[in-house]
Amino acid sequence: MGMFSGNPKDEPLHYGEVFSIWTNLATNYGMIAGYQTFYNHAGDKDLKNIIAEIIQGAKEEVRHLQEILKTNGIALPPAPPERPNARPEDIPPGAKFNDPEISAALSLDAASGLVACSQAMGMCIREDIALMFGQFHTARALLGAKLLRLNKNKGWLVPPPLHVNHAGKQ
Repeated sequence: MGMFSGNPKDEPLHYGEVFSIWTNLATNYGMIAGYQTFYNHAGDKDLKNIIAEIIQGAKEEVRHLQEILKTNGIALPPAPPERPNARPEDIPPGAKFNDPEISAALSLDAASGLVACSQAMGMCIREDIALMFGQFHTARALLGAKLLRLNKNKGWLVPPPLHVNHAGKQ
């Protein structure tokens, strides 16, 4: 029996897995703080609900990632403090993120997260770590679909130039 033929949790992490887990954790820490700020700025109820869902999902990911790093004796990255609640009307208009900007940033982060999770899955040799990143990937894909629907319904989607085939017209 080799080192990689038993329970995956008993197998060592390789450096790529450690880096992916550590980086994902550090990113989630920053995103939680940033999204708490976005929540304070958001005015749209549907957007606020999605932001709250994202924060909750990121906190759940943090719990899993911290556990893996601690179990393997790896120091955790520093985390920023939680952001206090604020009322959107207390934020000056020139200093405030507007709802379409917030939704666009969330959409960009969801897309970037898909790429990061795919890259992490591709380098894993531990099945449990690959499956964990697969779950994170699925959650981000669902989030991306919710954000796309929200952006379309609210009129916030700014599409690239659309190609419309006008065959026969010159």
